[in-house]
This record gives sequence, structure tokens and C-alpha cells, in this order.
Amino acid sequence: MKESQAIRALLLLSFLVLATRGIDTTTMERENDSQILAHRKVNKIVMMEGGDVYDCIDVNVQPTLGHPLLKHHKIQMEPSSLPVGQRIKSPSPNGVLQAHLSIVECPTGMVPIIRNNRRGHIAAHITEQVINKDEQLEMAGIRYSDDLYGVRATINVYEPKVKKDSKDISQSGVLIDNGPTGQEEGVGACYSVAPNSTGDSFARFHVIWRDGKLHKPCYDHVCPGFVQVSHRVGLGGRVLPVSVYNGPQYVIDIYIFKDPKIANWWVMYGEEKTPVGYWPSSLFSHFKDKGIYSFWGGFVQGPTASSDSPQIGSGHFASEGYGKAAFMRSIQIVDKNNKLVTPNSHKDLVGTTDITKYSIDGYKVDNHGMHMYYGGPGNMV
Repeated sequence: MKESQAIRALLLLSFLVLATRGIDTTTMERENDSQILAHRKVNKIVMMEGGDVYDCIDVNVQPTLGHPLLKHHKIQMEPSSLPVGQRIKSPSPNGVLQAHLSIVECPTGMVPIIRNNRRGHIAAHITEQVINKDEQLEMAGIRYSDDLYGVRATINVYEPKVKKDSKDISQSGVLIDNGPTGQEEGVGACYSVAPNSTGDSFARFHVIWRDGKLHKPCYDHVCPGFVQVSHRVGLGGRVLPVSVYNGPQYVIDIYIFKDPKIANWWVMYGEEKTPVGYWPSSLFSHFKDKGIYSFWGGFVQGPTASSDSPQIGSGHFASEGYGKAAFMRSIQIVDKNNKLVTPNSHKDLVGTTDITKYSIDGYKVDNHGMHMYYGGPGNMV
């Protein structure tokens, strides 16, 4: 019980659990196609299988540049250098396959920005979500403390069950932050299932952050801050394929790191380390130079996330192991010398906020990196 209480206290400090609270469809306002096209200066419209619509917009006029600190920002199209470190050999059984983010065929020099979810709503007007006494949170994972210049992990992708009539969400990903309580800043990347927000139960990929200027959390292109450079990666789109319990297992590789020369915070994904985009360092005060905390794992959040908890990961307890429980592996950090290194096991806190609903197992640190199985059924037994 002591360990559970300790990790709850520390994990709840992570402001980033606010960041992908989802789009409250009751606060959206419709806009017709002509308004969208005129406002966004759309070059091309791409209809995705499943109903998502992306607008291809000139990278130099993407909405994020409307941020008060980015009006004269010069876009950096690629990192000046990558963290140094050899690829970690996987200790997992053969057969783990790569999942993929939504690939949108925008022309070079454009970036895809999602227009609507499957319900046909326009994600243009968002009422900020604020945690209050009714907002509940549960977590399972690793909380780490050190001087951090980046984080990475290979994340096993599932579609955890979340009740369609609830406003809860389930997410798995990596987060990194800095700042005193109440003034935290940081960034992250994750996949989430949020039926009330998206109108479906698919796993969707998001980048998330909170800066010290707008003083609120945000994700993808919902509000300005993240500068996208990829003309193919569709933020907010589906992650496919997803893993099957006792069947094929799929993963995504996520890298977040600070450019050692220009100081922007980059996101890359996949075996090819494809740059998605970055958060300009000018957005941050406490997080400008480095992070001091990171989190790898899963969490659920919403009005009933504790009282009627959704699943995390595969929806099965970590003790079931490979092919049945979700895992994260090849967990590393970037040190001050821009090197990918395995985290120090003496600087982490491993556990869950409720051991009756979620668990951690198979945690180890070896020459393959840091690894764990995590997740559970919540109340959906």
C-alpha cells in the first residue's frame, strides 16, 4: 500500500495527463467547407479510409505559427543532429511488427492537418478542460527523475476498452517535463482511445504539451505550439495495425529529444526515425534547457476513471506476459552529451496507482535497455 500511495502522489504531479483530455464535442462549432478552405489556405484535401479528413496546408502558414511567440519563427525542417547511440537489440520473441501512423499523401512542402472526426465535427473551437474534484486519474508505469534531454521507447500498441458513453480516455506513451508545481511545462507523445471525443474506439496518435506562455495543455494542432514538418504523418490519425491478444504484436518507436544546437524539442517515430515536428524552445521557460521528470506507461483520465475505470494497454494484467500484456521496451534517455543511455534504475519509481486494477511486471534493466509489462482491466472485468 505504501508503494501505491507513493507512486500516486508522484504520478499525479504529471501535468501532461491534462493534455489529451479529448475534444468535447458539445463545445464544437460547425464551419462549412468554404470557411475551412479560406481560413487554412488548403492546397489539397485527403479523405482517409474510416472517415478522417485532412487538409494539406503550406508548412510555412500552418496554424501553429499564429502563436504570439512564433509569428516570426523560421521553420527548422530537420534536426541539426540526432542523439548518439546504437539501436538496442530487442529481447522479445521474434514476430514483433511495426505499426504505422496515419500516412496522408500531401505534396512536399505541405503538412496534413486533421479537419474532422468521424462524427463530422470541426475541431476548431475547444473549451479548455480543467482538472477539478470530479476529474479522476489512474496510472501504471515508470516515473523517472534526472537531468533529461530526451526520452525514447518502443510501445506495444493495443486498443484498450473505454465505455462509449463515458468521457474517460485511455492513453499509453512517453512524457517529459520540468517546472515547479503549478508551473510545469513539458511535452509528450502517445496513442489514445477516447470514444466520447472521436466517435470511435480506435487507437490514435497524438503529440501533447504544455507551455509556460499559454498556461494550458494542448495536443496536435488544436492550439498553436507544435510545428509540424512531415508532409505525410497525420496527427490525430489511427495507429495501424494494432496488437491482438495472444496473436500478432505491433509496436511504435517514439523519440523525443532536444536539438543540441538549436534547442527545439523534436518528435520522431519508427525504425527510420522519421521527424514529425518540434516544439520551439521559445515556448518554454522551465523546460527550455532540459526536463527533470519523465514517464513511460499508461494512464486513464476522466469523470469516472477511478470509479469505473477503463482498460490500460491490452486490458490484461502485466503478469500474463508477452503476447497478452502490453509492454514497453528499449526505454532510454538522452543525457547532456546527446547520447542515448539506459536509465539508472536507482532514479525511478515503478508501480501503479491502484494494484487491484492495473499492474507492472517483468520490469528489468539490462544490456537491452529498460523494459516492463504494464496495464490491466480497470473495472471492465
